[in-house]
Amino acid sequence: MRADTDDYRSLFLSDVPMMDARAPIEFAKGAFPHSINLPLMDDEERRRVGTCYKQHGQAAAIALGHRLVSGALKEARIEAWKAFAEANPQGYLYCFRGGLRSQLVQQWLAEAGVRYPRVIGGYKAMRRFLIDSLDEAVRDCPLILVAGMTGTGKTEVINALDNGVDLEGWAHHRGSSFGRHATPQPAQIDFENRLAIDVLRRRARGASQLVLEDEGRMVGSCSVPLEMYNAMRTAPLVWLEDPLDNRVTRILGDYVIDMREEFAALHPDDPQAAFTAFSEYLLGSLQRIYKRLGGERHQELHGLMSEALDIQQRTGEVTAHRAWIEGLLTHYYDPMYAYQRQSKEARVVFSGDQQAVIDWLRHKRM
Repeated sequence: MRADTDDYRSLFLSDVPMMDARAPIEFAKGAFPHSINLPLMDDEERRRVGTCYKQHGQAAAIALGHRLVSGALKEARIEAWKAFAEANPQGYLYCFRGGLRSQLVQQWLAEAGVRYPRVIGGYKAMRRFLIDSLDEAVRDCPLILVAGMTGTGKTEVINALDNGVDLEGWAHHRGSSFGRHATPQPAQIDFENRLAIDVLRRRARGASQLVLEDEGRMVGSCSVPLEMYNAMRTAPLVWLEDPLDNRVTRILGDYVIDMREEFAALHPDDPQAAFTAFSEYLLGSLQRIYKRLGGERHQELHGLMSEALDIQQRTGEVTAHRAWIEGLLTHYYDPMYAYQRQSKEARVVFSGDQQAVIDWLRHKRM
């Protein structure tokens, strides 16, 4: 049998499959990529055992757990664990602290003829490792931020670099009023875990500095880890430039064409429901910035957007969306970013178009 492990670094760098034996409610609050929830106890069973532990102690709680998970239910869970072990012979299992639950799963598997290793310290130790490794990376690796007007393609620059870390990608949000996707953002802990693993891998491949997009603390509902955000607030910036027409085209692709496809994927058998959800996304995003736009400007852009949606629904043509996008950039986003550029001018170390910025970042070491 392979030995139990506490080599968390190797687990994450190698995408090792892991069986999470915690209850579903624990898994939903935060888990790791390549982990599958195959719990020893479901949420209600865990609640009852926890109450018993508080009232009567550990021995009584363990006895109750054995009564709750017995007979056909126990056999079904063992079969699920065996199937995972057979499908993932290089994997591991874990519970919250690497204690009773994972040891019991390990024991029951062994009694069923399958010897399978567990992660020492469990979820808690792996989570601590990721938090510490990200904080260490922020301390050891200088940060450089990519800034620029909305629609200049900052994410494209990040993704073109070996040391680029896509905060918006891991947060599943584009970081603006129109930034949400058709599917939900990850839980905060999932965001942090995936971000930390990404940084861990880039450092393992030799990255000595990290390039991120210039973001606020919040990316949608996800909060950038404090140590990283504090470093971002004083990091040097490169400023990405692109003509307005190119930016309108890029926004059209992101917020109209791609988002229409995302909603279509959610409603594959109901095109009308997909288009309704897409329309509500656009109109709702505009409504969220009503106060900042002012009533007159909002009414103007709402009219242009509604007309564009009507044309798109009737003909499939998306060109009419360019009118409201250009108005939104010119009257809302650009003044805001121009102010930010002025306030951060002393930190700007380079500016240029997309290729110039990528080339500079690939060869410059701060």
